[in-house]
Amino acid sequence: MVFSGITFLYYFLPIMLLVYFICPKKYRNIILLIGSLIFYFYGETKYFLLLIFSSIFNYLIGKKIESSKHKKMFLTSGLIVNFGLLFYFKYFDFFIENINALIGTQISLLNIVIPIGISFFTFKNASYLIDVYKNRVNSEKNFINYFTYIAMFPSLIQGPIVRYKDIDLKDKKISFDNFAMGVERFIIGLSKKVILADTLA
Repeated sequence: MVFSGITFLYYFLPIMLLVYFICPKKYRNIILLIGSLIFYFYGETKYFLLLIFSSIFNYLIGKKIESSKHKKMFLTSGLIVNFGLLFYFKYFDFFIENINALIGTQISLLNIVIPIGISFFTFKNASYLIDVYKNRVNSEKNFINYFTYIAMFPSLIQGPIVRYKDIDLKDKKISFDNFAMGVERFIIGLSKKVILADTLA
């Protein structure tokens, strides 16, 4: 599902906004999470479980970093897993190609399909672990809140990478002015994509 596609603009986004705003505030993170998971599953069925595993793993590691005496060990292990997955999916075939070119081997490529958004959710997870380690934020006690932060569809597949301390999922203050500003920015961005970028491409 792409932001400029008919499915997103005419079906997913209107339904998502309607359900989100008619629901009581205490259920909005759940609605946002469910919508984000549907959004990701629609575009990346094969690696849907990878997103879930990554979120659960980093949520638990974050709690360990905060409570354990061995903070650096848990941070290091968390970063190794995160960037290990990123390296495997994005760069392993590239690494093999270069090895073959440099020393003349004929190692077969794995033809790995890169999961949508893996760079964005990897760096969001990593920045969260680092912030917990440096006491910039407390580890999140509510998994729904953390999973919503990682999987949130507006930034899941195209960024930006928003740090956990810069987003408040517990007490979101929504005003008409902010909503109008968001709609305006969305329309301008969509226009640039459809009118300028697609035409030039």
